Amino acid sequence: MTPGLWRRMACWAYEGILLFGVVFIAGYLFGALSQTRNAMDNRNALQGFLFVIFGIYFVWFWAKGQTLAMKTWNIRVVDREGKAISQQRALGRYVLSWIWFLPPLAAVYPFNLNGAEVVVITAGWIAVWALLSRFQIHGQFWHDVWAGTRLVSSQPLSR
Repeated sequence: MTPGLWRRMACWAYEGILLFGVVFIAGYLFGALSQTRNAMDNRNALQGFLFVIFGIYFVWFWAKGQTLAMKTWNIRVVDREGKAISQQRALGRYVLSWIWFLPPLAAVYPFNLNGAEVVVITAGWIAVWALLSRFQIHGQFWHDVWAGTRLVSSQPLSR
């Protein structure tokens, strides 16, 4: 059974909160290892480093079936047949999931917009992209369709 859109989006928001801690620790590690003294120094290298760290986080947990936020919301990622996904499929899902962010960021880049404008445009794209899942026959997000994965409801383990 596919979890509802609002439950999936709530899980996504909770994942963002958890990733704040990942970013904090990874940023501290990057700064210490690269001897970066100013937050704007090595900005592109830091972004690349975080892309890799996020990839490791998501690929690891998705190959196990759930991230921490997915466990909280009783959501599991599986392949089309309902089996656990491989690390290769999880990596493909990770790369494809960037469709949530790359189009609006690429669109605003040439216009040198301020932070608030970028946030509004990105949030608008995310809302539209989430609603487009309603046009997918099984209600899945499009990156899941393309990656050959799907989100299903999972029952919490009874004690």
